[in-house]
Amino acid sequence: MDWAAWQADRLAALRAEDGWLNLTDRVEIAPGRMTVGRSAQNDVVLSVGPDHLGVLELCSDLTARLTTSTETLDFHPQPEAPARLSVAGLMLEIHVVDGAAALRVRLIDDPRRLNFGGITCFAFDPAWVVRAEWVALPSPITRQAELVKGRSDRVTQTHVARFSHAGHDVGLVPLHMKAGRPMFVIRDATSGCETYAASRFLIGEVVGNMVVLDFNRAFNPPCAFTDFAVCPLPPPENRLPFAIRAGERAPDPH
Repeated sequence: MDWAAWQADRLAALRAEDGWLNLTDRVEIAPGRMTVGRSAQNDVVLSVGPDHLGVLELCSDLTARLTTSTETLDFHPQPEAPARLSVAGLMLEIHVVDGAAALRVRLIDDPRRLNFGGITCFAFDPAWVVRAEWVALPSPITRQAELVKGRSDRVTQTHVARFSHAGHDVGLVPLHMKAGRPMFVIRDATSGCETYAASRFLIGEVVGNMVVLDFNRAFNPPCAFTDFAVCPLPPPENRLPFAIRAGERAPDPH
């Protein structure tokens, strides 16, 4: 996929019903039965939707269902995404971080999603398409990944991406896999001035014993668009001392 097509797909994903522009709530919950809705009388109070949406049942295995006045709806698992259902103009998700569940809510027709104008990027620079060594660790290791707002999660690391730039030897650590490809969380000398302060994300493409890192496709994390996302922060190895003027710039304040 060429860069222009990638940009178009990225914008479409942000504007989608399950994108990052229409999150309205994230409420931590424990297994049990609880009333949900906009009214303060509910156990779980939302900022959108009907006053009394229904009764949410969260099981000990973190599967869930919602019973409204007319029907019972199961939360359905999604590939690489939280289990969800749609009801009353809302998309509800059971979002799990390190074994703890939260009810996450999207307003499907949120004007922020419908009217979003896009993201400014640096001009494409072929010098920032880097072929790095994809080095397997002797054995996988489990490490804590720092998240925003003081949270953390456990991740398994199996490889490191090694390359050199401007006299620096770099060993980027992937934190997750997305559709079978490694995802890196990075910070560089542009962070906080030209790009989003916390981090940017980058998806690598593994080719044999190499991994292609196209920094022109470095993109803003969900927490750049909403306070209700729980994003990973870059590990020490991924905090780079040089500037990467490629990929997405910081979005307008949300």
